[in-house]
Amino acid sequence: MKIKGLRWWIIGLIALATVINYIDRSALAIMWPGISKDLGMTDSDYAIILNVFMVAYALGQSISGKLYDKVGTRVGYVLSIFFWSLASILHAFSKGLLSLSAFRVLLGVSEAGNWPGAVKSNAEWFPVKERAIAQGIFNAGASMGSVIAPPLIAYLYLAFGWETTFIVIGASGMLWIIPWLIFNKNKPKYHKWITEKEKAHIVSGRHLGRNEDDEDEGLTIMQILSHRESWAVLASRFFLEPIWWLFVGWMPLYLADTYGFDVKEIGLFAWVPFVGAAAGSVIGGLLTGTWIASGNSVDTSRKRTIWIGGLLMFLGLVGTILYADTPVKFVGIVAIVLFGFQFAISNIQTLPSDLFSGKSVGSLAGLGGSVGIFSVIIMNFLIPVITKDSYTPAFILIAIFVPLGVLSVYLLCRNIGPVDNKKNN
Repeated sequence: MKIKGLRWWIIGLIALATVINYIDRSALAIMWPGISKDLGMTDSDYAIILNVFMVAYALGQSISGKLYDKVGTRVGYVLSIFFWSLASILHAFSKGLLSLSAFRVLLGVSEAGNWPGAVKSNAEWFPVKERAIAQGIFNAGASMGSVIAPPLIAYLYLAFGWETTFIVIGASGMLWIIPWLIFNKNKPKYHKWITEKEKAHIVSGRHLGRNEDDEDEGLTIMQILSHRESWAVLASRFFLEPIWWLFVGWMPLYLADTYGFDVKEIGLFAWVPFVGAAAGSVIGGLLTGTWIASGNSVDTSRKRTIWIGGLLMFLGLVGTILYADTPVKFVGIVAIVLFGFQFAISNIQTLPSDLFSGKSVGSLAGLGGSVGIFSVIIMNFLIPVITKDSYTPAFILIAIFVPLGVLSVYLLCRNIGPVDNKKNN
């Protein structure tokens, strides 16, 4: 049996896993007004739990990057989604700060694998010119998960309560494993269901000299970091990651604190910005692929997309400060910010597969994710301090981060392309 376009089935399943990933992680914030009341917890407890998750998530990025390089994407994804689904189910049995924090640790460590796993899978299944759109489809899963989560979680919460809601969303992840094992039987080179035409399309579209890179042993972390280009990935993720997580982690509380929203009202509003994010993911990837196919270099195409995304983020953040005086205006402007973020980040997340090959891709992708999340942890500690009277200081801070993130790519990665055999600059 042969399946045409098998690579699109693979990225489709990864995008679906990402939808589930974001529903699982968003549930706590959306249901927090009810959970905190039942368990007698405060917003200070929420900040602790959020950072416990982020620390685990940051460590999980690096750990899972190495894990995926060792066991491969097929087994790696099974391990990741099994344990994050189990963690989601265990949330139903939370009794207070300690138990809820413990379950968030398991969720954070296991959910982190989705990101280096996707980057590595895309390097295996897609030629260079299609990797940005593949990454865009994957990132659109995060955005769609954030679109679906507020109304879905609000409905389940109102119908069944928060304990049953955690069990239902955790079980959905367990079911995902079945089609994944059916469709992702092996790498493209050895998969029995892939057509010869598609296999040739994937292999011929890799960087020159990398057609046989599937079995590369990969570089050590120190060897990877000896290349200046690797630091472009780390620095850009450090500056830009807090922009996404500020709205994912704090927007439900912002709506509750600023406008007095309850769980139902949060469900009605909080999904809107992520529609913009989903569009940015796909459009950013499509444009980059189109520019590469038209004869532009990978370097020019990726940097152009990153620059445009950075401009949209910056202008949108300025708009949240100057014009977002109603909840409708706020979610509309944030949609522009998150459109720009996903427009750019799909290409930044693709850089590890542009720069390295084989078993080095997951390692750099995971390390970049860890650095980005540590930046988010710092931001989460600052948010309660700098937003006592208004969220404006937080919006100003991340607006400053935008040009720093974009410049990191331009200054540290002068030419996006393979670096394995280059001399250090």
